[in-house]
Amino acid sequence: MPSSSLLSITEIESQVEQWLLDVVIGLNLCPFAAKPQRNKQIKIFVSQATVEEQLLEDVFQELTTLVNTPVSELETTLVVIPNMLEDFDNYNFFLDWIDALIKQENWEGVFQVATFHPDYCFAGAQPEDAENLTNRAPYPVLHLIREESMERAVKHYPNPEAIPDINIARVESLTTEEKQQLFPYLFNLRSTETKK
Repeated sequence: MPSSSLLSITEIESQVEQWLLDVVIGLNLCPFAAKPQRNKQIKIFVSQATVEEQLLEDVFQELTTLVNTPVSELETTLVVIPNMLEDFDNYNFFLDWIDALIKQENWEGVFQVATFHPDYCFAGAQPEDAENLTNRAPYPVLHLIREESMERAVKHYPNPEAIPDINIARVESLTTEEKQQLFPYLFNLRSTETKK
């Protein structure tokens, strides 16, 4: 993962937007992302938090913004976390805080959170398995989703249950060169670690 201290918020936003365009939309991993991206309804918020309480406050503020903003203006938000939760286990522990926040605010059924991380690893998978690439991003990311919008999108999509399997097949079919091009941050990180 690039050291965020050396990168400006604009550069981090730009990296996440590139990932969104090339990986999420480019590989069609989320068939519902292209339209809000075209309509400029996806917000990328880079959190400056360095402790859990601060990050939770940022997530709360972004969820509140979604509550108070019409869908036509803002469909969904990506909360990018460049300064903490580099460890995937710590990231997973933090998700319990998010669940508690959603329960506390009576937002169950209103919002759901999709999760992305540079070291994302599905339960039962090995870290090097290609399927993990579907959820690997340049930084830890919390994708705040309006459930109503998701339900509406899924209703018009044939066989939504097949999306995860289709995505896994898609990333497994990528060549090494394609993986290096689409996920440069993973390969840069590995090559740096090998040199140590």
